Amino acid sequence: MFFKNLWSFQYKKNPEKADYQSYSSSEKAYTPVSQLVIGMYIVELDRPWLETPFLFQGFELKTEAQIKSVKNFCNYVYIDKTKTKTIKRVISENQAQSQSKILNNIDTSEIPLKKTGSFEHEISQADNIYTNAEQLMANFMTTAAKGAGVDGWLAKKAVTDCVSSVLKSPDAMLWLTQLKNKDKYTLQHSLNVCILAIVFGRYLNVSKENLVNLGLCGMLHDIGKMRIPLRILNKRSQLENEELEILKTHTTLGYELLKSSDCMDPCVAETALTHHECLDGSGYPRGLKQGSISDFAKIISIVDAYDSMTSDKIYQKGKTHLEAIHAMMTMAGYAWDKKLVIKFIECLGVYPPGSPVVMTNGSLGVVIEVNDKMKLRPKVILLMDEEKQPLPEQVIDLSEMICDNHGNTFTIKNIINAEEWNIDINKYYRDGFIQKSFARNLN
Repeated sequence: MFFKNLWSFQYKKNPEKADYQSYSSSEKAYTPVSQLVIGMYIVELDRPWLETPFLFQGFELKTEAQIKSVKNFCNYVYIDKTKTKTIKRVISENQAQSQSKILNNIDTSEIPLKKTGSFEHEISQADNIYTNAEQLMANFMTTAAKGAGVDGWLAKKAVTDCVSSVLKSPDAMLWLTQLKNKDKYTLQHSLNVCILAIVFGRYLNVSKENLVNLGLCGMLHDIGKMRIPLRILNKRSQLENEELEILKTHTTLGYELLKSSDCMDPCVAETALTHHECLDGSGYPRGLKQGSISDFAKIISIVDAYDSMTSDKIYQKGKTHLEAIHAMMTMAGYAWDKKLVIKFIECLGVYPPGSPVVMTNGSLGVVIEVNDKMKLRPKVILLMDEEKQPLPEQVIDLSEMICDNHGNTFTIKNIINAEEWNIDINKYYRDGFIQKSFARNLN
């Protein structure tokens, strides 16, 4: 009787038809329970209705007691926007409060956390962490392809290791994201988005707990693609409209997989669902606008696009870093949050670790570590001289104003496309070129 009095709603004639299947994606809105207010109409819970005391599968919140009861049983719900009386106020007030929890430093000039280690000392450990995470991600993809969920505990452990490495030396992990293989694009892309999200979150002074959640969102944002036919995922030509619509379902497929996974934070499933939403409402699957898109999804959408743009695919050559950030700036403001895009570009700098570069004297090298105080003068490993002949392993710190054989200060001229200059960074790394370079500098 208590619950009957508490939940004084109008009874539905066919309550079994009131579950989430009866609502289109344009009508429903994901809502954390912390954002519930009187006037919202709940149509779906984050658990089966029978596991709760609620009598009806669909009801309007009329009292604070009802809201408290929902919070006792759920982490998030879905509301019907067409029946909710206060949706505009909820978006403007509650979403703004939610954003301040993770992005409260975006408008400040606060200096990001200092590195607690160096590239030289972290790269081997980072390599082990990256390799282990890559193997785990491959297992997740195999499991997801069969329609099963993901082990959230294992995923969180792997991402926590990535966070620890990034906090020591973001340069080491960023370098590893550049060792790409287009035949393993889907696998490496998921892990690279994880790393980029953590590095970006660190730059935004996000808490360690949220860095782990960001990394999880990045690692698993595309897990739904494992349920998309390979003929569509691997197609070398432009997708037909029907094929494109099938591909777009990876967001909802990923959401369903992650929602059913053990030990998984709700933000991970929600980000998988919404990482293709755009600020102007032109995204999918729900056409959300800025105020309704979570901070996690905003960040993941940016780093997802960047890694996609800079990666070689079966059907397309990747852009250089400078080409990619230029393209992203043209879309900032309507596809992505402009302030966040600018912060992301600041985070990576002009010459991110792993960037192949040509020096002003014509020699070729690759950036290994950014100098936080002089970002235009990072540490570089020289690979070839001005005649494009191989050089002995050598690391030069451009901030020390080292001169070339002609007495001119070494300076980067531009980022180049490694393949166009017959540079295989993967091979240099596998052959131990980096380790030999640091060892040679000590002698």
